[in-house]
Amino acid sequence: MSTEPLLLIPGLNCTARLYSGQVAALGARRAVMVADHTGADTMAAIAGLILANAPPRFALAGLSMGGYLAFEIWRQAPERVTRLALLDTQARPDTDEAKEMRWRTVDVARDRFEAIPDLQIPRLLADENLANTSLTDTIRQMSIETGQEAFIRQMKAIIHRVDSRPTLPSITVPTLVLVGAGDKITPPDLAIEMADGIEGAELVVMAGAGHLPTIEVPDAVTGALTRWLART
Repeated sequence: MSTEPLLLIPGLNCTARLYSGQVAALGARRAVMVADHTGADTMAAIAGLILANAPPRFALAGLSMGGYLAFEIWRQAPERVTRLALLDTQARPDTDEAKEMRWRTVDVARDRFEAIPDLQIPRLLADENLANTSLTDTIRQMSIETGQEAFIRQMKAIIHRVDSRPTLPSITVPTLVLVGAGDKITPPDLAIEMADGIEGAELVVMAGAGHLPTIEVPDAVTGALTRWLART
């Protein structure tokens, strides 16, 4: 098994808590870091900040917004990325309709940021996990830790992100594409599109999970990441 450092990038309004199970399990064999993705309002600028604080070479995994940033990091510094895991994300940019919905959410966040988790939770979790108070409490805590201003910056970065589909053929490192079977935000068909566009990519669909499998089915995700880290 390779022992290069592992850099994890959370999703929108998420913090290191998103990867707590994976950090605990994988950190025994390698250095594991969770990136700060709150410091700017464009993907290019956030990726630059992450790269400035990252090891010279590293395995890279990102979930949702973290996946958008993983694409941007690959574009900026492919020679530093030893392998890539794209979790519950997509290569496509937002549609005009999706952008309009995000701007409405930004308006809500400016007026009543405390309401944002209530808007997010029904879409973040698989239906069978919506009554799990441990999961919903974690989502609410991550929102508090992120805060209003960082959330708005993140939303602006997501709204203006570029189309990453042209980037897919350039990815030549061992790649995992993982998605929750019940993901309502970036469903499995978008994961299939990414996996089909990256030569040799492995596609894993996680039963019992929605958009946040790292906390919904943490042991299964850790297992998939462990296998990905062992690939040559």
